[in-house]
Amino acid sequence: MIQTGEKAPDFTLPATGGNALGALGNLITEDGMLRFSDALPHPVVLYFYPKDNTPGCTTEALDFSRLAGEFAAAGVVVIGMSKDSLKKHENFCAKHDLGIYLASDDGGETCEAYGAWAEKSMYGKTFWGIVRSTILIGKDGIVAQVWPKVKVKGHAEEVLDAARALA
Repeated sequence: MIQTGEKAPDFTLPATGGNALGALGNLITEDGMLRFSDALPHPVVLYFYPKDNTPGCTTEALDFSRLAGEFAAAGVVVIGMSKDSLKKHENFCAKHDLGIYLASDDGGETCEAYGAWAEKSMYGKTFWGIVRSTILIGKDGIVAQVWPKVKVKGHAEEVLDAARALA
């Protein structure tokens, strides 16, 4: 997992904006790409989640969306990321009226660069998957805080408090 004080790896990925246009403007280019470097000089919340439309991932996306106006008012960009396809992200955003960006890292390079792709275990079986984690990145592109194993309940509020302290 990436550490506090490290430079956040840049990325350019296909993304959907849901209703994430808000006060910060649309960061998705005409060709449907979101460039991390375009989000700077705003603080960025980058959260990794396993899969669209699963209970925990839906709750987390809804929590960040519910607070999207407060993140935007603080000048903070929120980007969710998984290995789901752009089409799945678009459907997820539409179904739940999400107010955040969702980036599709179907190749997994960005998840790996941030350390969110790791070996996991469940019911005695090991497998590789996305570790639910959140990275708060300052305006300078330096990691300000890392939540390596997120419990969804109350997490978006905790991240908002930390993001406000940066802004």
